[in-house]
Amino acid sequence: MSDITKNNFDFLRVLLAFIVFLGHLGTLSNSEELRFLKHSPIEIAVFGFFVISGFLIARSYERSSSLKSYLSKRIRRIVPAYLLVVFLCAILLSLVSTYSIKDYFSNPEVYKYLFWNSLFLNFKAPWLPGVFGNQAVNGALWTLKIEMSYYFCLPLLFLLFGKSNKYRNISLIIVYFLSLVYLNYFESIHKISVAKQLPGTLSYFIPGMLIYFNFDLFIKNKNTLFIIAILTVWFDLIFNIILFSPAMIGIIVLYIAYSLTFLNDFGKYGDFTYGIYIFHFPIIRVFTTLGLFRDYNPYLMAFICMILVVSVGICSWHFYEKKFL
Repeated sequence: MSDITKNNFDFLRVLLAFIVFLGHLGTLSNSEELRFLKHSPIEIAVFGFFVISGFLIARSYERSSSLKSYLSKRIRRIVPAYLLVVFLCAILLSLVSTYSIKDYFSNPEVYKYLFWNSLFLNFKAPWLPGVFGNQAVNGALWTLKIEMSYYFCLPLLFLLFGKSNKYRNISLIIVYFLSLVYLNYFESIHKISVAKQLPGTLSYFIPGMLIYFNFDLFIKNKNTLFIIAILTVWFDLIFNIILFSPAMIGIIVLYIAYSLTFLNDFGKYGDFTYGIYIFHFPIIRVFTTLGLFRDYNPYLMAFICMILVVSVGICSWHFYEKKFL
């Protein structure tokens, strides 16, 4: 049996977080020099996160002693840092608001932001008064709603086929294609934001689950599967339909996770991916609001921004997130 613990998930998640960071840097900096970063494949990176979650959360649930234990672990991993970034943004961004401190904290929109964002319903109150031109404070947080929904959805999937049901694979494949029906339908009527909610995004979680449940078979044939995935992933682009690409992205991501063995010990430095992901968006926007990309060398400011984001991510892990685990 292959050793499932020998992987480079920690490195891979940091890489995916950096892809998202660079893409948002190109978009949010309003800098012509940094505009090329807009081509960073943010969407594929996010889908990669979903694949890894499908794999690791299926493993977590299967190995948990009870539903309570499983939910406790998942909530402690996600919620504390999520609430931290929401409350810090509501407080600290008052310093860059066009409102006075008094007017800012007396504005009901601040408390509306805190309420809805604390419930993971970011779309109900995405902005703070006078901050970033009343644009979204943290546009990266929408995926956390999906992630949390998936955590609660996964036990229901297990109820459909049990933890060791012989029909598990076929059940997951059926759910995969049903999720694609939802995803393709709403994309066809141009409701992209609706398409990217559950159950549409299940099509990215499920390949991770399937590979976990068939791990030894995957490892045995991973090279062949990788070649098939590389050749097939373009099919959806050619025919403008989402059919094979979620599964192929799943194969490619998990192939990388179990191939670059020299990166397997990357996690010894800490699991700071989550901190990078949830803090990078407002940090970039603060740099833009202060005119740092405009008034100074944008490449230097991008480097300083990157160092700050990484530093905040590392501090978030070592001084805050780790305490809840």
